[in-house]
Amino acid sequence: MQCPYCRHADTRVVDSRTADDGSSIRRRRECPECGARFNTFERAHLPVPPIRKSDGSTEAFDEEKLRRGMVRALYKRPVSDERLQQSIDQIVEKLRTASERSVPARTLGEWVMDELRDLDHVAYVRFASVYRQFNDAQAFREEIERLEQTPSAELRRSQLPLIHHSEDDDGAA
Repeated sequence: MQCPYCRHADTRVVDSRTADDGSSIRRRRECPECGARFNTFERAHLPVPPIRKSDGSTEAFDEEKLRRGMVRALYKRPVSDERLQQSIDQIVEKLRTASERSVPARTLGEWVMDELRDLDHVAYVRFASVYRQFNDAQAFREEIERLEQTPSAELRRSQLPLIHHSEDDDGAA
């Protein structure tokens, strides 16, 4: 790997260890030319389906665009970078496991709202107001009322599913 400081063509790995709960490897590198040390992170690149916009066109998924939108909604809100990254990772995982060749932008937007609802209610309403194009104060009121009726993330996670899906079910009722 090229040194980011002096652009020397080769660097050596000084130390390697797992990072991000084992989903990546952090490598400590040193440049033999200038002596600078820096970190690199290696992670598997798994394909993500393109996003299908409302006009029918598709565009490649852009994690930075997702991050910018969520950061804008979370502006000056008490949410850590780590928690934001966990939410982004959750959305990317949903995209990777989607069974469709392309994921509708509307679906992606709903997943973002789901994550923001669990992160911060103010950020959720900010995002929803733009995403759902609120036109007046009544739309804000209605969304806030819906939000207040929604069980918390902790409660939703603790609830048992209404229908049990078993691997050995043969589909007969």
